[in-house]
Amino acid sequence: MTNAFHESEQIAIRCVLMRAGTSKGVYLLEQDIPAPGPLRDTVLKRIMGTPDVMQIDGLGGTHLITSKIAIVGRSDRADADVEYTFAQTDIDKDVIDYECNCGNISTGVGPFAIDAGLVAVNNGITVVRVHNTNTDKIMYAHVPVVNGRAAVLGNFAIAGVPGSGAEIILDYKDTVGAYSGRALPTGNVIDKVELEDGRSIEATICDSASINIFVRAEDLGLSGDEGPNEVNNNSALINVIREIRGKVGVKLGFCSSWKTVDDESPMIPLLVFVAPPSDYVALNGSEVKRSESDLRARFIFMNRCHEAMAGAGSICISTASRIVGSIINQMLPQGAQDTNEVRIAHPLGVMIVRVKCKPSATDASLKFEQLGFARTARRIMDGFVYVPRDIFDS
Repeated sequence: MTNAFHESEQIAIRCVLMRAGTSKGVYLLEQDIPAPGPLRDTVLKRIMGTPDVMQIDGLGGTHLITSKIAIVGRSDRADADVEYTFAQTDIDKDVIDYECNCGNISTGVGPFAIDAGLVAVNNGITVVRVHNTNTDKIMYAHVPVVNGRAAVLGNFAIAGVPGSGAEIILDYKDTVGAYSGRALPTGNVIDKVELEDGRSIEATICDSASINIFVRAEDLGLSGDEGPNEVNNNSALINVIREIRGKVGVKLGFCSSWKTVDDESPMIPLLVFVAPPSDYVALNGSEVKRSESDLRARFIFMNRCHEAMAGAGSICISTASRIVGSIINQMLPQGAQDTNEVRIAHPLGVMIVRVKCKPSATDASLKFEQLGFARTARRIMDGFVYVPRDIFDS
């Protein structure tokens, strides 16, 4: 820790609070915090106010999408400009997880790096090559720059965020097979998950930016229009989701028993239930027409439903959409897989992912020219976050 300063009872650490995509997080310079290990975990949880359902004594916003951290520093790699580690803190549980990346928070890494002086910039568009340590993959952030700083103002709008901003394009084409080395880690387009109650659930397990399990909403007794509260308050549904995650987790080596998945692998594999496109009313009251999307999706992480759509989850959905016969591919209207985009309807509206790829019946022949999305990001505040000194002395 080179740039923290000490008071008698607290230590101040430089930080930036940034809204990135439909998430909000704390951005920290790697040199300002402890090295990876128990002390880093303790410091980060203290910064966010975890564990506490209100996160009243920290910067967390009582939702998983506002309890995120980005740790950024210069990279020594020839193919990257910056190193970026994503950390997800739980809210009421004493848990911090580094298993996967967050696509929305990733959107803020390029602007943060530019404004922190970590990369050389060009007015116009600066491409920041980001090495994500969670997945050991490279992402390419195309960031608009004005007068040497990341641009903020613009006319690009995304569902779930008021107003508009400067368009940032994040390309994930090199993140397929982030964990297993292939888009289909089991080698199967469809796997069957046998539940304890005797049901057999068909699933597509896809590895791209993150590992997602895709299942049909109807197979879970759902319509696909459910909002976060309907999902989160349905304990029977959460138990089934946990069981599916656990049994896939055992298959992929993330946990020793499906019953221990929340303890051994709280984030991945993630689960998404999907349905064909339909008219519905978003959480903000806006009407989403069937013609505006290619499928409906609800993204579940840490046993809670995302209020919008995870960036990394959208990349995985879009990857699976180009695998013929996958659960996602089955949902698409006729002709949708021949376009250069996937339109994902989520609780707050529609997210569009840019995809340039020929559909494939196998993951081995799946090649992407482009796989990414456009988001906006805005620095909300910067300064110092204070951490009680005694956690460093314990």
